Amino acid sequence: MLRLMNLKKNIYGWSDKIFTELLELLMLMLPKDNTLLDRHYEAKKVLCSMGLQYKKIHACPNDYILYRKKFESLHKCPCCGLSRYKVKDDRCSSDEDVVEKGPPTKVLWYLPIIPRFKRLFANATDAMNLTWHEDNRNCDGMLCHPTNSPQWKKIDGLFPDFGSEARNLRLELASDGMNPFGNLSTNHSSWPVLLSIYNFPPWLCMKRKYVILCMMIAGTKQSGNDIDVYLSPFIEDLRILWEEGVDVFDGYHQQSFKLHAMILCTINDFPTYGNLSGYSVKGHHACPICEKQTSYLQLKHGKKTVYIRHRKFLRPNHPYRRLKKAFNGCQ
Repeated sequence: MLRLMNLKKNIYGWSDKIFTELLELLMLMLPKDNTLLDRHYEAKKVLCSMGLQYKKIHACPNDYILYRKKFESLHKCPCCGLSRYKVKDDRCSSDEDVVEKGPPTKVLWYLPIIPRFKRLFANATDAMNLTWHEDNRNCDGMLCHPTNSPQWKKIDGLFPDFGSEARNLRLELASDGMNPFGNLSTNHSSWPVLLSIYNFPPWLCMKRKYVILCMMIAGTKQSGNDIDVYLSPFIEDLRILWEEGVDVFDGYHQQSFKLHAMILCTINDFPTYGNLSGYSVKGHHACPICEKQTSYLQLKHGKKTVYIRHRKFLRPNHPYRRLKKAFNGCQ
């Protein structure tokens, strides 16, 4: 109550009537003996104690390194020599200027995934839903869940120790660039990296509540093929989950077990597919399925590469296969 009264003094233009109505509304919303936190720092301390902390990692503006581990104490990039921190515009700056403090030129926000998985299994309801694909799935031969896919079954066959534990997590990774300011600013690019857990039932695995934001890459330009530099802390956690495992308490079965996890698939557009996989999605052999057998045509005047002969993916008796004039003159 006293915090709210002090808040009123700092708000300009609020009448006593408006403030009283707001106060009554908040009293109804908050449980008994609960108070609002008056600072953002206090709210962050509550989240960190729950195991939901984040790491703010500085990055090279040219995407060469992350300032962590052996590079943590450096003030400039050992590869390109650019300063770790922003150089003020009011001074005659050059590429060789190095600032030892201030706001960083580029930042990676990493939200560790292992504590979040532990929080999921600590909740009895979520721990029960994470084994739905093994305990409650209707095995009717229809493809209604990733468990029915050949990819899931092949992984269980290749790694029987991993597939024998229903609580081991199969993850889906999604990433794409976005501009949080819309078309108002073109000097900023954000790349969120999201995780979905395919152990959940189909009606839960894509719910916003269970989609985990594990990474946010913020800067003046997109990382492109250098996104692997930013994914390094995430890959390190995945390597621990795959090779060693993590001791996790299951709130539904009331027991501890060794949790393992893996990336089952990715969801992204075609350019991001090239960034994440390292495969070149440009040029004459851009198709990751056909590779060197990709059918392409170099336009004489436009100098563009177009990809043709997609009719070969149709069934053998499809009528489009015989339409020569409608396509390139070939059957």
